[in-house]
Amino acid sequence: MTDRKDMKRLVPSKSVLLVVDVQERLAPAMPKDALDRLVKNAQLLLDAAGELGVRVVVSEQYPKGLGPTIAPIADRLKNKGIVAIEKMAFDAIGEPRVLAEIEKGSPESVVVVGMEAHVCVFQTVRSLVAHGFATYVVSDAVSSRTEENRALGLRLCERAGGIVTPAETVVFDWLERAGTPEFKTVSRLLK
Repeated sequence: MTDRKDMKRLVPSKSVLLVVDVQERLAPAMPKDALDRLVKNAQLLLDAAGELGVRVVVSEQYPKGLGPTIAPIADRLKNKGIVAIEKMAFDAIGEPRVLAEIEKGSPESVVVVGMEAHVCVFQTVRSLVAHGFATYVVSDAVSSRTEENRALGLRLCERAGGIVTPAETVVFDWLERAGTPEFKTVSRLLK
């Protein structure tokens, strides 16, 4: 479990949002309510990241077989000029291009959303922690084919040193304070 000393505030300029394998052929296997929640909160985080200058990195697991990133998220990525990085390893950090993209700008923390919590998300979180990043797993923006596997995946992430948190906590941590122009813009996204 992560020590309290590792729980620094998420600073936008020192954070990366990592979207792991939210793909077309995986999506139908997710429970509908869990997929809807993942999409809603991933969109919130992508929009907030765009407003606050948080870099975004996206991975796709074997897109020839699992398809591209699902449309609601892919549309936001395209508008921001973000291209997914193809991988074959379940652990996104096992693809050197993903790690190289994350390391640009020497971030301190990585916020992780995606599929599946007990496989690719967990293995990625474990590697991010091993690489020294404060790693935040967004509990309401990850999914697995069963709720049991999602819950077990989140526990595994926490045991590996990840910090499990909801999307709104990330957004408000990035914001730090009310009354700023950024707060006014980003708080509209929460409605």
